[in-house]
Amino acid sequence: MTHPLLDLPPLSAARFAEIERRVAGLLATEQDVVIMQGEALLPLEGCIRGGAGPGSTALNVVTGPYGQTFGGWLRDCGAEVVDLEVSFRSAVTAEQVGRALAEHPEIDFVSLVHAEAATGNTNPVAEIGEVVRDHGALFMLDAVASVGAEPLLPDAWGVDLCVIGAQKAMGGPAGVSAVSVSGRAWERMAANPKAPRRSYLSLLDWKARWIDGGRRALPHAPAQLEMLALEACLERIEATGPDVVMARHASAAAAVRAGAVALGGGLEPYVHDAQNAAPVATTLRVPEGTDATSLVAAALAADPGLPLIAGGGALAKEMIRVNHYGPDATPGAVRASLDALGAALAGTGRTVDPDAARHAVADTWPGH
Repeated sequence: MTHPLLDLPPLSAARFAEIERRVAGLLATEQDVVIMQGEALLPLEGCIRGGAGPGSTALNVVTGPYGQTFGGWLRDCGAEVVDLEVSFRSAVTAEQVGRALAEHPEIDFVSLVHAEAATGNTNPVAEIGEVVRDHGALFMLDAVASVGAEPLLPDAWGVDLCVIGAQKAMGGPAGVSAVSVSGRAWERMAANPKAPRRSYLSLLDWKARWIDGGRRALPHAPAQLEMLALEACLERIEATGPDVVMARHASAAAAVRAGAVALGGGLEPYVHDAQNAAPVATTLRVPEGTDATSLVAAALAADPGLPLIAGGGALAKEMIRVNHYGPDATPGAVRASLDALGAALAGTGRTVDPDAARHAVADTWPGH
C-alpha cells in the first residue's frame, strides 16, 4: 500500500528553486539563496570556512554558546580571531563592535548570532551591520533562532551571509537550512584557496552546479520530506502574515517574562533588560540553592509536552529555558509552563503565586 510520507515522487529542480524563491521573500533579500540539505550547522560551518581562512582576521562576537562554536571553527580554518565576549545576560552593542574594529583595523570577517536561544538574548543587528559595513568587513549572521520571531532584513542590514533554519519560530524540521549570499561573499569565497570545494560544506559547489547553471539540475537528490516541510512552513507564514507571526512570538516572550516575575519563588528573567531578550525563547534564573535541572524534571513529570529545558553545560544548574516558538508561541503553552514551574518551585518549599502569574500573562497578552 502507498504511504504519503514514503511513496513520494522526486522533487523537481523547478520546485526546489521555487522554495528558494519563497525563502528569499521571507528574508526580503535579492541575494542568492541556497537551501542546504542538513541542519543549520552545515551552512554555518560552510560560511565560516568559505569566508575566512589563513590571512584573515575575524571578529567573533560571543553572546552565547554558538558564538563560542564559531570561534573554534575560525581558528581551525587558520584565521586570526578576536573574540568580543559579552555577558550572556545582556547583548552586544554597536559601540562595542565599533571599538573592536577600530582596535583591529585588519579585521575582514565578522561573525554574530542574532538571537541566542540557548541564553535568551538578541543582538541589535541593524546597528551592528552599519558599523561593520563602514569598516568593510564581511558580515556573517546566524539567524536560525530569530527568523520568524523578530525582524530579519539581511539586505537592509548589510549582512553578507545570513543563515536560517526551520526548526524554531518557523515551526518546521531541523533537517533543512538556508543561507543568503551576497556578491561580496561569493567573491571572497572564490578568492579563498582554502574554501571548501568538492565538499558537502561547499557553497561554491552550489553556485557552480546549481545557480550558475540556471537552477535546472540539482547537484544531488534533495531531502524530500524536509523540503516539503520547509515549503509548508513558508506557506503557513505567508498565509498568516510574517508580522502576525512575529507579534505572537513577542507576546509570548513578554508574557513569560511578566508571568515569571509575578509567580515569585525567586524566579527571575536571566536576561536583565527586556529589550535584549529574544522573542523566540525566555530564559529564567532559578533562586539560589535550587537546581534548574531538577525543577525542569519535576515540571515535565507533570506534563512531558511542555516546552521547558534546563540550560546547557555550566548553566544547567541555574537556568531554565521556556521555548515558546512555533506551535508553542501560544497563551496556553505559556500558562501551562508557568503553572508547572510554580508547582515545581512550591515542591521545594518556595512560596509562589500562580494566580498572580496567570493575571500577569493575561494583562501582557490582551484577549487571552
